Amino acid sequence: MRLDLWLWAVRLYKTRSIAVTAIRAGHVQLNGTLPKPAREVQPGDVVTARVGDLTRTLRAKGSPRSRVGAAMVPDYADDLTPPEEYEKRKMEAAEVTGVRPRGSGRPTKRDRRQMDEMMG
Repeated sequence: MRLDLWLWAVRLYKTRSIAVTAIRAGHVQLNGTLPKPAREVQPGDVVTARVGDLTRTLRAKGSPRSRVGAAMVPDYADDLTPPEEYEKRKMEAAEVTGVRPRGSGRPTKRDRRQMDEMMG
């Protein structure tokens, strides 16, 4: 299966044209090299793709006939992305939105003042 089609089928990119653009821009590597969109993906190939600010690493297990549901993605690709990548994304999201830790209760008046200072 073509690399651009495989990236779309395993839900790394929303559309095939976005996948082609990412490959041509050098955001996708196949076994450590910069491929062309038509390059064939074989089982065992390692695909590294930058999706937004996250760098995902997948090992191909097979090629689906068409785009698969999120629950079926593990049948066609192993996720080798280091947990630090996901943690980095969570930390950036928390900084932007001011998310409070789960279980910390309602913010105090002092907490509200600090949040208001951060926001504006």
